[in-house]
Amino acid sequence: MTSSSPAKMSNGTPAKASAEGWSPESWKAKKVLQDVAYDSPEEVEKVLAKLSHLPPLVSSQEVDKLRQQLAEVAENKRFLLQGGDCAELFDYCSQNPIENKLKVLLQMSLILVWGGRTAVTRIARMGGQYAKPRSKPTEMINGVEYNAFRGDNVNGIDLADRRPDPQRLLGAYFHSAATMNYVRALLSSGFADLHHPEVWNLDSWNFSHVENPAVRAEYQAIVNRLQDSLDFMRTIGADDASKEAIKTVDLFMSHEGLLLDYETQLTRKVGEKHYNLGTHYLWIGDRTRQLDGGHVEYFRGLQNPIGVKVGPSMKPEELGPLLNILDPNCEPGKVTLITRYGHDKVALYLPAHIKAVQATRHKVVWCCDPMHGNTESTASGLKTRRFDHIVEELSKAFRVHKECNSILGGVHFELTGDAVTETIGGSMNLLEEDLSKNYQTFCDPRLNYEQSLDIAFMIAKYYVSERSPLKNL
Repeated sequence: MTSSSPAKMSNGTPAKASAEGWSPESWKAKKVLQDVAYDSPEEVEKVLAKLSHLPPLVSSQEVDKLRQQLAEVAENKRFLLQGGDCAELFDYCSQNPIENKLKVLLQMSLILVWGGRTAVTRIARMGGQYAKPRSKPTEMINGVEYNAFRGDNVNGIDLADRRPDPQRLLGAYFHSAATMNYVRALLSSGFADLHHPEVWNLDSWNFSHVENPAVRAEYQAIVNRLQDSLDFMRTIGADDASKEAIKTVDLFMSHEGLLLDYETQLTRKVGEKHYNLGTHYLWIGDRTRQLDGGHVEYFRGLQNPIGVKVGPSMKPEELGPLLNILDPNCEPGKVTLITRYGHDKVALYLPAHIKAVQATRHKVVWCCDPMHGNTESTASGLKTRRFDHIVEELSKAFRVHKECNSILGGVHFELTGDAVTETIGGSMNLLEEDLSKNYQTFCDPRLNYEQSLDIAFMIAKYYVSERSPLKNL
């Protein structure tokens, strides 16, 4: 995808280049991978011009707040929980899917806060995660070559809709806006009030959605202890029910910054700094993190905190130069390194990556994505992941960081609040033959509601064990 329309500030005037030679469009002089070819450049120009005049979706103050929280994660004062769909469909912009994802993230964070005794920063893969990187631009289906499905903001999953359509970029903006608006409405109306965590339960206000009685009892015990604590605080006058920390939570939005023309139109100048105000947090994928590539060039000028996916193909000697480009001032938490190796490769690659960062002055957030490196296919062709492999990679990541005098500060999951059957295992003991019961993903397999809680309990118990005075006896 190429265009010549200038990025605009929120007042409609062209954004000027920064002192370092960066501008929201300087990436166009670089090689851009995962680009999209449209049939009508004129229609693309009209769509981008429209996007440049639409209002921001988030505020610079919200972005700054997330940056502060991620700085605390980098200092080991918080834990990062990031989760959501692999790639959203426009159809997910609906009441139940939004509420269910919000509920499972709230429940996971409650488990981490209560069991792990740590503050949690919540980032949802939601409200903009519509793009899907592909290894090839086309695919063969029944002997016919079609454009690959690139996500709802590019083309449709139905074979009749595979032509890239620039109007879908506007669809991405408005579906993102509607999703974020409903999340804001929920959070501001008491949906996340700690006095009423039972509201977060799925399946008609009860916890029967979780089949495993042990998981259900363990979570309910946390809720009961929390409510007892709040009742005691209220009795002695120490509980001010109006306090925002009890009534609501911060929830930040994120997506992969894949389509640079779209991201450019939502890049606005605030004071002397440039923010992408289409979301709070963006990340660079494993396929687009080339040091001399267009994505790194675009990301280096943003005030937003940014993530970088790091896999086996990342050479340790590339990490220092990459961080110098993206974080020249060595600001704690500015960059999150999201590692994704696979359960059988994490111990091989992670130590060298940690040591490469330790040799610099950068203070990054280390975040484990135990999903992407553990994808496999069944004999019938269904993509799946094994819960045991996900847990194994996460457990090894904790151990390797500790052995290297580093801190694993967060986790990054593809998950849903729905009762899907896409990942094998977990406390509900899903088998391969169970996958067809409710296999819904059109992209990568996700953790379902119960499996997500399993993971949260595992992390919380790790923190408890690390604090135990008997641990080193």
